[in-house]
Amino acid sequence: MRTIETTARNPEEAIEIALKELDAERGEVEIDVVSRGKAGILGIGSEPARVRVTLLEQAPDVVKVTTEILENLIAGMGVDVVLNLKQAHSEDLGGPEFEIEGDDSGLLIGRRGETLRALQFLVKFIVSRKLESRVNISVDVEGYQARRYDSLANLAGRVAERVASSGRSITLEPMPPNERRAVHMALADHPKVTTESTGMGDGRQVIVQPK
Repeated sequence: MRTIETTARNPEEAIEIALKELDAERGEVEIDVVSRGKAGILGIGSEPARVRVTLLEQAPDVVKVTTEILENLIAGMGVDVVLNLKQAHSEDLGGPEFEIEGDDSGLLIGRRGETLRALQFLVKFIVSRKLESRVNISVDVEGYQARRYDSLANLAGRVAERVASSGRSITLEPMPPNERRAVHMALADHPKVTTESTGMGDGRQVIVQPK
């Protein structure tokens, strides 16, 4: 696989330069935004954006299909965003990771990430139907989901310490399945607490309890 790094005033311009050099489309490359750059003040202290773009030898079918579906959905919603493939295959996820960025990104996140979760569910459902097999796909918007998982891991750590010191269980607020899983994983190897999910449907919660 061929990888190049390019710089420009912003990540989008740097990506476009790299795509031209590689003679590739977005669905054929992995894109890593190394630095978003800095505008500086009156040109002082400014830094260019830097991206690392890798041309895939052959994009997997799940990447091709997901890219097509996401681009069609984005076009249909009329939002000013761009779609990037971060990883063609993540070992942890078992599938590709996509990132959406742009001026209208907030519209795709929604209140507490509800729109983003709905978008990801819809894309996974359509891709699975098209490929006739269950697929794992991650769709993030401006790093929202990654930041949310970091926040949940920190929360889980604080709650675990309270549970360990008090000997009393603590029940967290209701969360969607992916966020409950993040909490379970964050505390999976904790020596003093264990976790379990309880409740029904949208009301399911994680209980952190002493071992």
